[in-house]
Amino acid sequence: MKVGVIGSTGAIGTAFIKRLLAAHADIEIHSFSSKKQRPATHVIHHQIDYNCEDSIKAAAQQAYSDRGFDMVLVTTGLLHNGDALQPEKSLRDLSAEKFQTVFQANSILPALVAKHFLPLLRTDKRAVFAALSARVGSISDNRLGGWYAYRASKAALNMILKNAAIEMARRHKKVIILGLHPGTVDSDLSDPFQSNVQEGKLFTPDYAAQKLLHVIKNASPNDSGKCLAWDGQEVEP
Repeated sequence: MKVGVIGSTGAIGTAFIKRLLAAHADIEIHSFSSKKQRPATHVIHHQIDYNCEDSIKAAAQQAYSDRGFDMVLVTTGLLHNGDALQPEKSLRDLSAEKFQTVFQANSILPALVAKHFLPLLRTDKRAVFAALSARVGSISDNRLGGWYAYRASKAALNMILKNAAIEMARRHKKVIILGLHPGTVDSDLSDPFQSNVQEGKLFTPDYAAQKLLHVIKNASPNDSGKCLAWDGQEVEP
């Protein structure tokens, strides 16, 4: 089994790798991040520049070699960045710079990863491309407002994945493309907002990875293009 994990130094990316290593003795994992990582058994690390398409393309080709991927997981995401970037509470908080930063991380990067990694998936058997999305990207489920850039960027990601699923299905019926909602995970991304989380709804990265891998395992080609939550339920568009 050959797996690519983009965003491998984040909380959920790290948890995915640990879970996959424990479950598959013969696995080959290619991890991708902007940070350097120490070599590990069954894990080959590639350092990439998330803001440079040529870097993403080069890393994908380097990892491909002569063997296609069984699974590619995109686990990157951006909600805040200290005082420099916080989720907007109202229209007066909007800025072009914030939108560009958030969309670059949450929409453009996964789209470019899909561009260069989807052609490298195996086509002779079932293969999965999945990217972390969020329930707040659902337009029909939005009842609170706010978080303009983050909500919009995740809605855009869901549309990108839907488009890619339609395109891939024309040529490769066994490829499954998913958005994944992990719930609220105890990570740097959610840390400033955890006081508002209901008891029992703050998941560890390991629990989220376990549940999402179960969702991936049970997904069929009929699910391709959907955004599925950690409990297997579809997130409303």
